[in-house]
Amino acid sequence: MNEVPVTVTVNDERYRAFVEPRKTLADFLREDCVLTGTHLGCEHGVCGACTVLIDGDAVRSCLMFAVQADGAEVVTIEGLAPPGELGPVQEAFREEHGLQCGFCTPGFVVSVHAFLAANPRPSRTEIREALSGNLCRCTGYQGIVRAVERVAAGIAGAPTAAPTATGDEAAS
Repeated sequence: MNEVPVTVTVNDERYRAFVEPRKTLADFLREDCVLTGTHLGCEHGVCGACTVLIDGDAVRSCLMFAVQADGAEVVTIEGLAPPGELGPVQEAFREEHGLQCGFCTPGFVVSVHAFLAANPRPSRTEIREALSGNLCRCTGYQGIVRAVERVAAGIAGAPTAAPTATGDEAAS
């Protein structure tokens, strides 16, 4: 198959490559850019493990071809904080035990980053709805929800108060 040129800015670094037109953005990021934080789970866009930001929007990179990202600005989990540091969402996930095996964590963190950029003061219901596009088999989601609440509240390292059950939270 004929390869086509692709130029993508990933985490503020420009990447140029020749790729097969059928190569997914996820595979391009992992193989050509050697950025393995973007995980492949279901490869059908259901699990959210491959979520990246394309020009600021959360996108499933397993559903997008690399050639479709030509000229775009891509941010992966590696680009959300300086090397060796944690960004606010990552720190909140750590503080609230919002991860266990960690496989789904990059997709969650990127999705939450985009969600909070669009809705900086969400309700718990809005948080749960926003997280519904990402799947986790380990955590039970409570720590993840608390992590999003922590970032939205602007809490950097302080312990959180025990959540109170009201309405839809009690049914969760």
